[in-house]
Amino acid sequence: MGVTRIPVVGPKQAGPLTRILYWYMKRRFGEVPEPFTVSANHPRLFLAASIHEGLVERASTMLPANIREIAVYQVARTVGCSWCVDFGTMLMRLDDLDIDKLRHIEDFRTNPAYSKDERAAIAYADAVTATPPTVTDEQVADLRNRFGPKGVMELTYQIALENSRARAYHALGITDQGFSRDSCRVPWA
Repeated sequence: MGVTRIPVVGPKQAGPLTRILYWYMKRRFGEVPEPFTVSANHPRLFLAASIHEGLVERASTMLPANIREIAVYQVARTVGCSWCVDFGTMLMRLDDLDIDKLRHIEDFRTNPAYSKDERAAIAYADAVTATPPTVTDEQVADLRNRFGPKGVMELTYQIALENSRARAYHALGITDQGFSRDSCRVPWA
């Protein structure tokens, strides 16, 4: 765990709206997620990101949670964002998803722990995350058959959003906070 490249904004330095959002996040997650304490340096972007994340969470109802979360986890792992891997593992655990299979995700193509739908979602996450992207028409057609057009849109949006998060958090030096181990460090402690 390192120091972020831009300092966190503690509750004492935060404005009233930021303090309210911190209260909500601490109540929901046990601690305030560090990405939000860093983005609070720009209160209007912090508010926009908070609203966006809430809206995306509420709108993401077409895919089974295991499909969405395993694809997002793969993006975080591929990009190398330890914070995203940590937080994503916690979210999967809280959704009662099988987090033991995460240890074998590099073998997803052959490991029997992964369903065909999970394999397709992970492979798609890899194709979208590649630089340049390597998505094929056949891949999207297969996903459309599995999840329908709305499911493909949701999967694509979630993968793209995680690419944005993971790359931004990595660039800002935001690292594992301990969410997956139920013992979070407090960013301003």
